Amino acid sequence: MTIVTKLNDYQDLASTTAIYPKDKALEYLSLGLASEVGELTGKLAKWYRKDDGIYPLEDILDELGDCLWFISEFARQHNRKLSDLAQNNLDKLASRKARGTLKGNGDNR
Repeated sequence: MTIVTKLNDYQDLASTTAIYPKDKALEYLSLGLASEVGELTGKLAKWYRKDDGIYPLEDILDELGDCLWFISEFARQHNRKLSDLAQNNLDKLASRKARGTLKGNGDNR
């Protein structure tokens, strides 16, 4: 089983915890993802502000997991598997690498 296929298993299992109003799914999932990204960046900002040098790795990874849940559900609401997102992204990055456009700006480079 590939890592990409395992993403689909994650998505299936994660969907069993999806409790939100289905008629507002896209709104809820978009705002929830933005909130989780905000929590992640907030933890990083607090780390940069401190002098103790202790990087909150586990806290950051927990927030990334929460982001993954929202991404998974957003994809599921559009009848897409996480493996599709992952493969499409890998294909896009491989194309950019082959064309020497990994660095730069714009979605269509």
